[in-house]
Amino acid sequence: MSGLDEVFNTEPTETEVVPKTSKLHLKPKGDDVDSDYEYTRGNLYSLIDKGQEAVNGALDLAMSSDHPRAYEVAGNLIKNVGDVADKLMALQKDKKSIKEESPKNQTVTNNSLFIGSTADLQKMLKQATKKKDK
Repeated sequence: MSGLDEVFNTEPTETEVVPKTSKLHLKPKGDDVDSDYEYTRGNLYSLIDKGQEAVNGALDLAMSSDHPRAYEVAGNLIKNVGDVADKLMALQKDKKSIKEESPKNQTVTNNSLFIGSTADLQKMLKQATKKKDK
């Protein structure tokens, strides 16, 4: 490197290399459900926009070439964009169901099963009504 510094008449300097941080390693701020929802929603919108552009291009190509394969590709792209739009709606429903799910709203139902004869059941019911009347 010293030879290059002499040829180009430069002075050597030290630089600090700072590693790039990936978005995947950053901890989301706030509620994970909300941040995941916003991230996924943004990605789905981006996919829909890019899919629309691809559909428009494929349809232009199909119409100009009249090739059956080009129409098949355009049809598949249209289906894929529709599927992504459905995923966007499902995401909305999933977020709503997650938010509504809370321990306060959950009820516990205990189903009791009586094992015995009808005569035993009638005796037990008579005793229960007598206790209530007293």
